[in-house]
Amino acid sequence: RKFLGPIVLGSSVLFYIGLLFSYTVLTPAALTFFVSYADGVVESLWSIDKYFEFVLVLMLSTGLSFQVPVIQLLLGQTGLVSSDTMFAAWRYVIVGSVVAAAVLTPSTDPFTQTLLAAPLIGLYLGGAGLVRLTEQKQEQNT
Repeated sequence: RKFLGPIVLGSSVLFYIGLLFSYTVLTPAALTFFVSYADGVVESLWSIDKYFEFVLVLMLSTGLSFQVPVIQLLLGQTGLVSSDTMFAAWRYVIVGSVVAAAVLTPSTDPFTQTLLAAPLIGLYLGGAGLVRLTEQKQEQNT
């Protein structure tokens, strides 16, 4: 119970930060790309349904992807993965973040994908740092 409260609070805060990031940074960048892509060659026809579906999918996937530190803390607290293992896997995290960003962003431009991959990498490293801090705190208490 003592452990569940901060996890739920942190998860909610990170999800809302992901929604805000998607709405203020990713959505304008992706829409700018779509509008300017092949300008004058292809006429873009956006319906309100397609627009809302695009924004909703982008926001939901970004909010969910911002849950990475929460998952890391859960794994660290249960002892399944240590912070040393998390930090040792940084190369795979970079590749995985770029692939996840390519899958999660509906647009095909590399700028929007980079805008999502960079926070994912930062969140992973921050989560690994939090796991290291909790490990050190547990060592001091024992």
